[in-house]
Amino acid sequence: MLSEKNKILVDSIKRLIRRGAISHLRKIVNKTHAADLSVVFRSLSLQNQKRLFNMIDDIDQKGVLFSELDEDTFIDLVEDINLDSLVDILENMQTDDVADLIARLPEDKSSAILERMEKEDSEEVEDLLRYDDDTAGGIMVPEFIALNQEMTAKQAIESLQTEHQDVEMPFYLYVTDDNDCLMGVISLRQLVVVAPDTPLKEFMTTEVISVQPGVDQEEVARIVARYDILAVPVVDENRHLMGIVTVDDVIDIFRQEATEDILKMAGAGEEFVETKSVIRSTRIRLPWLFASCIGGILAFFIIGSFEESLAKYAYLAAFIPVIMGMGGNIGTQSSTIVVRGLATGRLNIRDLWPVVFKELSVGIILGLVYGTMIGLVAHIHYNRVELAVSVSLAVISSMSIAALVGSLVPMIFARLNIDPAVATGPFVTTSIDIISVFFYFQIATILLGV
Repeated sequence: MLSEKNKILVDSIKRLIRRGAISHLRKIVNKTHAADLSVVFRSLSLQNQKRLFNMIDDIDQKGVLFSELDEDTFIDLVEDINLDSLVDILENMQTDDVADLIARLPEDKSSAILERMEKEDSEEVEDLLRYDDDTAGGIMVPEFIALNQEMTAKQAIESLQTEHQDVEMPFYLYVTDDNDCLMGVISLRQLVVVAPDTPLKEFMTTEVISVQPGVDQEEVARIVARYDILAVPVVDENRHLMGIVTVDDVIDIFRQEATEDILKMAGAGEEFVETKSVIRSTRIRLPWLFASCIGGILAFFIIGSFEESLAKYAYLAAFIPVIMGMGGNIGTQSSTIVVRGLATGRLNIRDLWPVVFKELSVGIILGLVYGTMIGLVAHIHYNRVELAVSVSLAVISSMSIAALVGSLVPMIFARLNIDPAVATGPFVTTSIDIISVFFYFQIATILLGV
């Protein structure tokens, strides 16, 4: 439904641009949410992107559009925008979004922007830029509601009405002591149902789930998902409240991390390549395919060392694709299952051997099923028992080893603090191809007496 709506929007705007219907175009642009406009921008030239951007009247919508654009499009779009106009847009955005955008810009431009921003805003942005992009500190929002534990419910409500009107998502009220240390949390519902003269410390929840600024964003996302909360407070080592990570940022984290893992597992890098130039896309994907290239060369040498067997029994070559394919597929399945389990927290890296043993058992069972099936086909077609047994054993060994490698390697990578997703791309599939071919020819050579 949403994709169909976007397609209609893209077609309508392109048609109006071709006709030069500026007034109609301006109406559509200002009635369309900036998040939807960002989809349109992907299919327009830079010149038309700038034309549409200049038609947006609402400065807040311009900020939303900035935050929705991919990095290259954003950099190209803001290149010719007046610096003062750019600062005006950024100052109307949430601080965490501003920090993300400024981090994309060249250093000279980002420095110039920070100098022109109001001192309080620029200091908040610079504080966020001190942390890595993929940590709690890098994604937290420094605007939050913190009230002293001695305040009453009535005083808290009055404070919300007068002092905290600009807070992005007031899901929770955080309660602090006189030293600004986090003591508890209160929901808005709790605040309005208690007696007005009740002190906050008497009905606040004291068991607050929090994180420190250096915690990885994936762990923050897992905490939000596990405990079904809408925001996580970020505190320093002394429990001083520094900011909060809200659920909208967590959704972005899940989308971003899932996309990165899929790209890594496919051996296509970890950046969004669909909007990159040909040269940039090639440069991103080139190193990831190096493992496949090396693996192919090794497989060539392995097959070449069994030239005698192939010359005598040419039909051995007919089963190489199915043996390599079955091993590669189950290896990818095992790797994907393990990587997803580690990413979602359903698997623990301390459970290495139970996880590996389970996947190995599955690989052996599946190998027996398909090894028997493919062996029967070989026997029926060539009427050679030795060949049928060789093919069967090769499939069983290939699928068993593939399940072992596919589950073991990501678990080891995780223990070494290396992203396990990288193991499921060319690394696993290529190694399984080499092992499958080697075992197949070794078994065939022994059984066929070559």
